[in-house]
Amino acid sequence: MTTTPPSPLDGLVVGLLQWLPTPGSFDANRATAVALIRRAARDGADLVVLPELWLSGYDVARLAADVAASAEPLDGITLTAMRDLARELGIWICAGSIVERGDDGNYNTAVVFDRSGAVRAVHRKQHLYPFTGEDVIFRPGATDTVFHDDELGTVGVSICFDGDFPETARRMAAAGVGLVLQPNGYESAAATYWDVLYPAAALANAQWWVLVNQCGTNDTSELLGASRVIAPDATVIGEASRIGQPGAGEPEVLLVRLDERTSYGEARDFAAALRG
Repeated sequence: MTTTPPSPLDGLVVGLLQWLPTPGSFDANRATAVALIRRAARDGADLVVLPELWLSGYDVARLAADVAASAEPLDGITLTAMRDLARELGIWICAGSIVERGDDGNYNTAVVFDRSGAVRAVHRKQHLYPFTGEDVIFRPGATDTVFHDDELGTVGVSICFDGDFPETARRMAAAGVGLVLQPNGYESAAATYWDVLYPAAALANAQWWVLVNQCGTNDTSELLGASRVIAPDATVIGEASRIGQPGAGEPEVLLVRLDERTSYGEARDFAAALRG
């Protein structure tokens, strides 16, 4: 018999929106995102999650220019559209990440809206990926992002490279996080990290991880895809296509229902023992 309480997420349907945004085609990328959100809501999603930098696209050679050109304030056209969709459709939206134009520079920022369209979390990416120049292009965020809601429980938000650090999951677990939402622009060259690090993080901390990635090949970047939901016992219970598979890069909506299982309770007990 498990001793830790079950997750409040039992029965929640998550929609993972995976595609290859076109670098520099901001209006087209926004239109694709809106269409996929509507499709996911129509098909029964309670919560939808978009990938990292879906508005600008992710192509290393032109990333600095696309970041500068797509930057918006938090009340700009893109996040206003996300807010209005959340309210209209009555769903949660983790709006991936876009370029936030701040007073002191540009940030890689993820925003979560609840079913009423209210902002519940704003996360600025803390760990900027140096291998593609993000540390030069963006300002880093300063803190972890955690919020609590009666429907979702305690939720953490991270962005791509943030989650590669084991300390991220560990700190969130200490804060009571049972669900991590993470938009990504994860490269295919780092597939081993994707396939090993994140199930390990989920298991060691008994957390649900929702990882949504771009997928496809740009001129100088190849994005892995393989958007997935990982359960608290490290099981991958749903995964979208990955680069090299038929149809990879085409717009894809993956719906995954988070059903509670006995093994998840056992994983929570084990993670609690690890925390002492």
